[in-house]
Amino acid sequence: MDYTELENTVDGLRFAWNVWPSSRIEAARIVVPLGVVVTPLKEIPDMPVLPYEPVRCKSCPCVLNPYCRVDFQAMIWVCPFCLHHNHFPQHYAQINESMLPAELFQQYAMVEYQLAAPVRSPPTFLFVVDLCLPDDELRDMKEAIKQALALLPDTALVGLISFGAMVNVHELGFSEVPKAYVFRGTRETSAAEVAKMLGLGVAPMRGKQGMPAAASAPGLGRFLLPLADCEFALESALDDLQPDASPHQPSERPLRAIGAAAGVAVGLLEACVPGCGARIMVLTGGPCTTGPGLVVGVDKAEAIRTHKDLEKGESKQFTRACKFYDGLAARLVEAGHCLDVFACALDQVGLAEMQMPVACTGGVMVLAETFGHDLFRKSLGRMFERSAGGSLQMGFNATFEVLCTKEVKIAGASGPIASLKRRNASVSDQETAVGGTCAWKLCALSPRTSLAVFFDVVNTHNAPVPDGQLFLLQFLTHYQHPDGQQRLRVVTTARRWASPGANEVAMGFDQEAAAVVMARLASYRCATEEAFDVLRWLDRMIIRLAAKFGQYQKDNADTFTLPDGFTLFPQFLFHLRRSQFLQVFNNTPDETAFYRLMLDRENVTSSLVMIQPPLLSYSFQGPPHPVLLDVQSIQPDAILLLDTYFMVILHYGTTVAQWRKARYQDQPEHQEFRDLLAAPLADAKELLKGRLPVPKLLETDQGGSQARFVLAKLNPSATHTSPAFQTSSSEVIFTDDVSLQVFLEHLARLAVQS
Repeated sequence: MDYTELENTVDGLRFAWNVWPSSRIEAARIVVPLGVVVTPLKEIPDMPVLPYEPVRCKSCPCVLNPYCRVDFQAMIWVCPFCLHHNHFPQHYAQINESMLPAELFQQYAMVEYQLAAPVRSPPTFLFVVDLCLPDDELRDMKEAIKQALALLPDTALVGLISFGAMVNVHELGFSEVPKAYVFRGTRETSAAEVAKMLGLGVAPMRGKQGMPAAASAPGLGRFLLPLADCEFALESALDDLQPDASPHQPSERPLRAIGAAAGVAVGLLEACVPGCGARIMVLTGGPCTTGPGLVVGVDKAEAIRTHKDLEKGESKQFTRACKFYDGLAARLVEAGHCLDVFACALDQVGLAEMQMPVACTGGVMVLAETFGHDLFRKSLGRMFERSAGGSLQMGFNATFEVLCTKEVKIAGASGPIASLKRRNASVSDQETAVGGTCAWKLCALSPRTSLAVFFDVVNTHNAPVPDGQLFLLQFLTHYQHPDGQQRLRVVTTARRWASPGANEVAMGFDQEAAAVVMARLASYRCATEEAFDVLRWLDRMIIRLAAKFGQYQKDNADTFTLPDGFTLFPQFLFHLRRSQFLQVFNNTPDETAFYRLMLDRENVTSSLVMIQPPLLSYSFQGPPHPVLLDVQSIQPDAILLLDTYFMVILHYGTTVAQWRKARYQDQPEHQEFRDLLAAPLADAKELLKGRLPVPKLLETDQGGSQARFVLAKLNPSATHTSPAFQTSSSEVIFTDDVSLQVFLEHLARLAVQS
């Protein structure tokens, strides 16, 4: 079965196990958790958008779906979750077996409702910009913001805050002269203080006739205005921005109050657009050096914290900064707003400290070297790309709720979410990731945003489920559309129970989804456990899985084999163990925070690219073809294209590199060589499309300094300790890591042990 096709064309779901054990004991024995990767706003072809209210069960949140039993004579439908009998509303009086509403069609596992709730305020975009930049960097940043503004709808509300040593809130509605309110950057400002300082506690201004109710909130018309009404004022304010004038010595970092600025931005949105979709977009060129959220002192002799410092507890500011940003995260979730961070600097800026408010609100995190870099400019522009219908490709202020049948309980979820602490009889006592609830908040999401939901089977072994019975899951996503309209996306799915001892469970294993579920859990555990302990946990899990589903004779590793549906799973986990998600060597805390944040929100296909990057080879020997992610795939007469998701790398073999440097491609008689160079570059540029953040494109020669990015991802089947190292001319990797072959041999030996 092609699980990817089902995900892309039916319901946006990937199950680690597509057939579930029918008892708690059997479920514990299959090792890999019962996880489902859900893409709530997945773009499904021909998905119906229904211009009416959903029909809900009277005793539970269930929405009418194809798995409900319907009595057309009595006009009653039975909820498949709580078995409550419900009457159809009056406007359904004409339905019958041959005239069904769209939500009862079997092919519509996913439907969306346009709700009649009042239209909320249009989405708000509050730009929070760093002034502690050189002239050229500040100019590039302002140009990028202006280009982004051109992509926003005219109705979108926009605002501007700038910061250096002080925080400036620009009043765009005051057209006579430029006007800004200044806050101290050395202290945290509460929401009440922000409202008082900005005069937001007074009676709200009268809204224009026909505008949504939220448009008459205090501050709208002054600090937040529709783009069509303030585009000139906003661009003028941007043009007037100058590098921060606070004095500092060459041996000192500038005073940069990122934390204070973020706090003021949160307070402004809390007062103006609570409960409405909004994004705080922080653009910074360095770390916070003053006030709340301090990452490093102003003296450049003080190095910014590393992973070693965090392991030893030697970063005195880290805990305080994390506590401050955790507080901001709670306020953002409560108000339904999200935080985006665009960090453009050669050094760290403190993303590890800022990770929580970005991660739990669904914000975007971008790492670039400068504000003039393509990675930053294209990523900022890609955020505001429109769908085929002309709307922004994002949802706001969403809630995600899960329903399940009585034999199943909800253990938790992972992703850009925050718990709503909504507990009912379907919630498991055993928590996995963010658990203890059946509903979560997503302050911002896109068609790419994916969550992993974990379940427990609670049915007892002595109460067997009748053969052929299905279990049901329903996922409800209530969100604000970019046009301000409230919508409800409903996904209902069914899977089969397996009979005890049957082989059906193994046949329904989706090794790709299972690898992503395990990767998310491992990444989540890294936040609270030592990396060594997480690796040991992964090893134990794969050994138990191999022992459970492998075919072998006891204590004879040579007889060990895995079923067809399991053969790639150990390989995925081998590369996961070596990945930047679990190995922090050669990465900064900021980079680690960024990588883990991205893994926790992408779908199965994208996550697998991160875990085990695809490798393509281009040569004169034939058309481009996939090759093993192995050092032996490096050939002097071939070009390799490696896609790590975060970087797309073109690796030229030594012979190809020499030909290119000799400019053979410029000679008419070497058209084939010119085509060989052009093909991987064209494919690489195609890979850059559709991702946010935009990947970095690198070109390197075999043996070049940046070839290390390729070697780090390859299986070290040939190393400096290999017997043929002294005589072989092929590429080797200088590492003490074991190869995939050794890893699989150890796995077989441990799995077959008595």
